[in-house]
Amino acid sequence: MNNTVYIISGPTASGKSIISYYLAKRINGEIVNCDSIQLYKYMDIGSAKPSEKEMEDIPHHLYSIEDPSENMTVAQFRKLALEAIDDILARGKTPIVCGGTGLYLNAILYDMDFGAVPDDEERRQELEKLAEERGSLYMHEYLEGLDPDAASRIHPNNTRKIIRAIEAFEYGKGIKDLSECELNPDYDFKFFAITMERDWLYERINRRASRLITSGLVDEVTNLLRMGYTPDLPSMKGIGYKEIIGFLNGEYDLYDARELIQKNTRHYAKRQYTWLKRYDFVNWIDIRKGETVGEVVDRILDAAEGSD
Repeated sequence: MNNTVYIISGPTASGKSIISYYLAKRINGEIVNCDSIQLYKYMDIGSAKPSEKEMEDIPHHLYSIEDPSENMTVAQFRKLALEAIDDILARGKTPIVCGGTGLYLNAILYDMDFGAVPDDEERRQELEKLAEERGSLYMHEYLEGLDPDAASRIHPNNTRKIIRAIEAFEYGKGIKDLSECELNPDYDFKFFAITMERDWLYERINRRASRLITSGLVDEVTNLLRMGYTPDLPSMKGIGYKEIIGFLNGEYDLYDARELIQKNTRHYAKRQYTWLKRYDFVNWIDIRKGETVGEVVDRILDAAEGSD
C-alpha cells in the first residue's frame, strides 16, 4: 500500500492552505489539519480556516472537531491525525498534512511515546500552586536541579512545559530530545516548508490582520464570550482572539488591537521559522512574487519526485 504523506508547513500567512488545496487537486489528496486553533469549533475567522468552498471541494480532516473549552493534548492529536492519515491511505488517496504547529508536526513525524508520564492531577496541582507562588524562574531552577538536560531545552518562562518535565523526571522518564527520536517508519514523508522574502511575509501578515477584522473577527470573539468561553482558556489565548478580547474589555481601541495582532503574528512567524529549521530533512520552497499557486505546486511535485 502507498504510504506517501505530504506535509506542507511554514510560517503563518505564507499560503499553506491554498497550496495544500491545489496540491490535493493534482494528486487526488485529502487535507489533514495541523494547526492547533483550527481544531476548534466556532473559531473560523481568527484561525483563518479554509473556505467552505475549499472544504466542500476537497475533503478536509480535523477542522472544527473540538469544543473551545477543551484542551487538545499532543497525544490526542497524534491519535486522531494518524487515524485520518491511515484512512486516507486505505482509500487510495494521498494525505496532505497542512499547518505550522510544531508540537503537532513532531507528533506525526516521530515515533514518540506519549505514555511516559501518567497523569497525576494532585501532583500537578501542587506544582502549579508552587509556580504561582514562586514564579517560573524558580520552577526552572528546580527542574535544573533534577534534570539539567531537560532544563537546557526549555525556556525559563514556559511554566507548563517546565511542570511537565518535572513530572516526567519524577516518574523516571526524562523528556527526549528530537535527536533521540526515530522518524515514524510507517510513512514516506514528503516534508515541505513554505518561505518567502521576510518583508513580503510581514506585508502579508499585516494585510491578513486587517482582513480578519473587516471579515467579522470582533463579532466572532463577542459570540464566543457570550457562549461562555472565558479568556483564560487556551483556545481563547490564540493570536487574534486575545487581542480582540483586550479591545472588548476597553484596554485599547480597535486600531491598537489590529497593531497588536500584526506584531504578535510577526513574532509567531519568527518562532515558526526557528522551529522548522530544526528539521534537517525539510525541503524549503521559496515563493517569489508573481509566482502562481500552480507554479509552486509544480515545484513541490518536482522536488517530491526527485526525492524518490
